[in-house]
Amino acid sequence: MVTIDTNIIVRLLTQDDQWQYQQSLAILQSQDVFISNTVILETEWVLRFAYKFNPTEICLALRKLFGLPNIHLANANLIAQILQWHENGLDFADAFHLAQGQHCSKLFTFDEKFIKKTNNLTDCKVIKPNFS
Repeated sequence: MVTIDTNIIVRLLTQDDQWQYQQSLAILQSQDVFISNTVILETEWVLRFAYKFNPTEICLALRKLFGLPNIHLANANLIAQILQWHENGLDFADAFHLAQGQHCSKLFTFDEKFIKKTNNLTDCKVIKPNFS
């Protein structure tokens, strides 16, 4: 098994450099590939900011990639939850934070939008700190 960096996925999904796209494709066609959580998080950021992909496009592209039989993730169920929450309006990184904190009772944040979007979404309550 091999692991890959964000730029391999970005070249594969955007095909903006033909040689790098072909090299990326060759890796994915010939290897068992592990994709780390950090690479997934960075890939979403690059696709959104540099390539102006919208959440639906990002989730569709990542689902297709993660659905390949030779692709391995640290926790496929966690990533599926993140993609679902992202498609439903939650920021990708916030969805990642919340999904990874499901074993916790609370996630503290000052981000009001994050709090509002997660109301009754999960048992891990996203709340503003208020320790007076």
